[in-house]
Amino acid sequence: MTKTAPLLLSAIAGATALLLTVTTPAAANPNAINPIPVLNGTNGLPQLPGRTQAVFQVTGMASPNNTQNYNVLGTDLGIMWDNGNGEMLTAFGDTAGLGLPNLLVGSTWAWRSNILLRSHTQNPANGIYFDSVVRDIFGQARDLIPSPKIPFIEISRIPTAAVSVGGTQFMSLMSVKSWDDVGQWTTNYSSLAVSNDNGENWAELPATRRPHDGGNSNFQMNAFVKRDGFLYEFGTDSGRNHPAYIARVPEASVTDMGAYEYWDGDRWQKDVNAAKPVIGGGVAEMSVQWNDYLGQYIMLTTDPWNSVVMYTSPSPEGPWSAPTVLIDTRELPTAYAPYIFPYQTGRDLYFLTTVHSQYNVLLMHTTL
Repeated sequence: MTKTAPLLLSAIAGATALLLTVTTPAAANPNAINPIPVLNGTNGLPQLPGRTQAVFQVTGMASPNNTQNYNVLGTDLGIMWDNGNGEMLTAFGDTAGLGLPNLLVGSTWAWRSNILLRSHTQNPANGIYFDSVVRDIFGQARDLIPSPKIPFIEISRIPTAAVSVGGTQFMSLMSVKSWDDVGQWTTNYSSLAVSNDNGENWAELPATRRPHDGGNSNFQMNAFVKRDGFLYEFGTDSGRNHPAYIARVPEASVTDMGAYEYWDGDRWQKDVNAAKPVIGGGVAEMSVQWNDYLGQYIMLTTDPWNSVVMYTSPSPEGPWSAPTVLIDTRELPTAYAPYIFPYQTGRDLYFLTTVHSQYNVLLMHTTL
């Protein structure tokens, strides 16, 4: 395994070339990033004046998890779900480490598109600690679904949602064709990948691909929630600030695209092109969960001004409330991708969010 000290020295030596860190709100492009503490302007957790507090650094060199030990200096997202047996799996997205740089796509970092860590933390009050990581033969976190990382072919394959169905793990990933303006990107398609060994090995299911075309373009980034034997799939277009749509499928038919139904505003029907928005706009990366304390479904996402917001609804198809701000963009302007901790904690709502200016994932807490 790569030793921590050489990693640190090499990272600091290379960081001087990365001080032009992207500081515009929630940029999507993962290339021009600087995950080195202090050198990227961060020193400890951000102190937020609003209703939400940063309570733990989950990834990076400043994290108690010491993720640099398996070559994760910086990463984003943090999609958490229960594996069906009381263990939490977490998929992260574009991940920066040391090694052969991805110069073709403008990155000086060795770059993976989708990695997975495991945890038995069910009370996150003191942080989320990882027990294991899916590794390569060198002990480094490895891609679950490899991506060629060729611009305008596929520059990355990024997870957006995951769920366990009958003890089998399913993950939704988007095939990114290009990074565009700030907060925008273009996808080729989204699709499901499956794992039958607790996330160690994954296989993409090409028959589940939703091309970036017609009604399927509204399901490029997703969120999953279960109810009464159905798996509900929330979807939005690639990039940020789009409407959200909803589909459902019997859990046992999750890989059968012909079994999905789409909410048209009045009823469920089979035509993906008939789907109508359940939230009219302003939705980005999202997560959805039933909340016992509120007796409502909650959705976390970011709004057009890049504040982290929460919507509520009595049912998956709505009606969904107006958004409530959890983190104002003026508190943390480069935050994005709020993903809900999968185990209920009463009035305490815990979620992960990425801070692009330090390119790592933080645990947040707010009181409902």
